[in-house]
Amino acid sequence: MADNRFLSTEGIHNFRDFGGYTVAGGGRVNTGLLFRSGQHMEATDGDLALVDALGIRTIVDLRGNTERAGFPCRRSDSFTAAVIHYDGETASSPPHEAAAGAGITAEQARQRMLALYTRMPVNPAMISMFGRYFKALDQREGASLVHCFAGKDRTGIAAAMVLQVLGAHHDDIVDEFMLTNEAPTTEVLIRQSVPRMESHYGSIEAGAVRNLMGVRPEYIETYMTQVSQTHGSFDGYIRDIIGVDEPMRERLKARFTG
Repeated sequence: MADNRFLSTEGIHNFRDFGGYTVAGGGRVNTGLLFRSGQHMEATDGDLALVDALGIRTIVDLRGNTERAGFPCRRSDSFTAAVIHYDGETASSPPHEAAAGAGITAEQARQRMLALYTRMPVNPAMISMFGRYFKALDQREGASLVHCFAGKDRTGIAAAMVLQVLGAHHDDIVDEFMLTNEAPTTEVLIRQSVPRMESHYGSIEAGAVRNLMGVRPEYIETYMTQVSQTHGSFDGYIRDIIGVDEPMRERLKARFTG
């Protein structure tokens, strides 16, 4: 099942269709409309042709200005999709991140990631971008693709929100989130990320690399616990903070499930 979700790419990490899951009341999330990935700076011509062939009309780039400037996405000559992005920064380093050159252990990396998921629910930039993503799904035709740098944290929560709205089971939402660890393009992310991490941290334990470049169930569970504590449930947060009211939810279900 996991292999069928990943699209064959050479320079784009973690590119997959996150449709196909069963939803409450019967039916499934439609495939061929909801895609997610990492950034496209090293996309090959073949990768770009694939993006075009999928009929992707909207790309939601969850990265901030610094990331987009440092890792500009390649586009084909025939690219016409709308790109939605945030004018500003969308991520920041947690306060207890290891100091530059001090090295980082597996546990420090784990705590760094948990801090990211603890802060993301109240990050104004991410709240804005998640809301804009849902508006695009509601208003724009064709397939969409949401991505950040590695396509696993910000993008993972975006995909989880969509599946929650469409009525997917909690276990399937977590399983979809965890598929990142099975991506067949990990070497792309290693090439793009590890040298940068080594230049910042110095020595990096192998377990730290896994915790920083992969995902763990506790990452998404931390996010859901945070939003449930403040808004009663994941659904309540999506409704009250992200702005997906019941009429929008029903429209999205009508379009994206069947």
